[in-house]
Amino acid sequence: MQPLNLRQIEVFRAVMITGSINGAAQLLLVSQPAVSRMLSHTEARIGFKLFERIKGRLYPSPEARSLFNDVESVYRDVQRVNSTLHNLVQQRQGVLRIASSPSLGHQLVPDAIGAFRQCNENILVSLECLRHMLLRDRLLDQHADLGISLFPIDHPNILAVPLSYIRVMVICPADHPVTKLDAKDLPQALAKMPFIGYSADTPFHSFMMKALERVGLPYRPSIDVDSPHHACALVKNGTGFSVVDEVSFRSSGGERMAVLPIMTEERLTVSLVHLRQEPLAQFAQAFVEHLRCALSTSGFHLFNMD
Repeated sequence: MQPLNLRQIEVFRAVMITGSINGAAQLLLVSQPAVSRMLSHTEARIGFKLFERIKGRLYPSPEARSLFNDVESVYRDVQRVNSTLHNLVQQRQGVLRIASSPSLGHQLVPDAIGAFRQCNENILVSLECLRHMLLRDRLLDQHADLGISLFPIDHPNILAVPLSYIRVMVICPADHPVTKLDAKDLPQALAKMPFIGYSADTPFHSFMMKALERVGLPYRPSIDVDSPHHACALVKNGTGFSVVDEVSFRSSGGERMAVLPIMTEERLTVSLVHLRQEPLAQFAQAFVEHLRCALSTSGFHLFNMD
């Protein structure tokens, strides 16, 4: 077997994402015969078929699907090189790549970016809102300079610095009869209501299971969602009750939702996360100060970073 070059990787990726020779040719701005020749040459070079050709359509082999994951990683690295080159040509003073938990990335982090940009116009800022494990992987792959996470990231190569804590809220439709109940009567009443929970692969899932257990409520969701913003939307339209963080509640507007006096002691911690061996650049530290200011302005308790 001979190793693939970048052009062969590019052609393979184009066929994978478009599903055809014609689609790959259009994506790469080359002729269909050129793509076919390169694909045949690639298969001959590695010694096995990447695609099955059935009635004029291409179906990726199991080996091709496995290879595609690594190819996408290579492609992201190439994009990163091109992005760095572009910024050098544009004479940018720096690039700040931020990965954020979705709850924080809808409003809080953009507010901090807006304030940061007013003083740092020559810094290109990119923001990705990512689920927990993807956020961690972006940092480990050095595709993000820093992360703002709502849940702990436990990895020996990642440093987590607590910035603030935020409240957790049990919410229901504003006009629901449970809003008139005392706190002691809520667990029994809520147990009879549809509950909007979280997918098992989200950190909210394990957090909410334990939090509900502490107040005597079973974790029996009628609907699973992947973010508190979706939970808020469902509560607004009267579907059921849910548990969300305060930032998501605020950025969803808060209208047509009521906060119930239960689980009032639960907290989540907003943390700055970055590679342990990679100190933050000065402009990244400046952004963190703007983020702390945004948290403080919003009324959230700040931890001392000393």
